[in-house]
Amino acid sequence: MEQVDPAVWLLIGVVIVLALILYFMFRRRRTSALREHFGDEYDRTVESAGGRGKAEAALEERERRVAGLDIRPLAPQERAQFTGEWQEVKAVFVESPTEAVHHADRLLVKVMKTRGFPMADFDRRYEDLTVGHADVARHYREGHEITTRHERGDASTEDLRQAMIHFEALFDDLVRDVADDSSTRPVTSAATTRPA
Repeated sequence: MEQVDPAVWLLIGVVIVLALILYFMFRRRRTSALREHFGDEYDRTVESAGGRGKAEAALEERERRVAGLDIRPLAPQERAQFTGEWQEVKAVFVESPTEAVHHADRLLVKVMKTRGFPMADFDRRYEDLTVGHADVARHYREGHEITTRHERGDASTEDLRQAMIHFEALFDDLVRDVADDSSTRPVTSAATTRPA
C-alpha cells in the first residue's frame, strides 16, 4: 500500500477549512440580512420556531410566498375612500369604542385585500405583512391581541384606544403608496421606499 504524501493531506485540510469558513460567512450574512429586513419579527420568529435555522427557513419561505403575490398600491380613489372610512371609524370610537375597534380591524382586512394580500387567517395575514411592512406589522399583531382580550372581557376602554393607535399605524402605512393615475407605477416618497 502506497503512503499518501503529507502535502495532499494538508491540501485537503485547507480545502475543508476554507469550505467551513465560507459556510459560516454565508450563514452570518443570511442571518444579518434577515434580521435587518424583519427587525423585531426575526427575534420573535426565532423564539417561536425554537431555533435560528427553523426561523430563518420560515422567514425565507414568507419572502418567497409574498414575492409570488400580486400586491399593488391603491388607486387614488381607493385611498380616498379608505381614508374617509378611517375618519368615520375614529369618530365612532367616542360613542362606541368596541364597535370602532371591530370596524377598524375589518377595514384593515379590506385594505389588505384590495392591495392584493390573501385573506387567510390572522396569522397568515400578519406573516405576509411582515415581509414588506415589518416595522408596522407588530402594530397589527398588538391591536389584534387587544381585540381578542376584549372579546374575553379582559380589555378596558384605554386598551381599546391603544388598539386603535396600533391599527392606525398600520392603516397609514398601507394607504401610503398610491398608484399614479396614468400608470400602474406606485408613487412613493423617498421616506417610504424600503431597501431590497
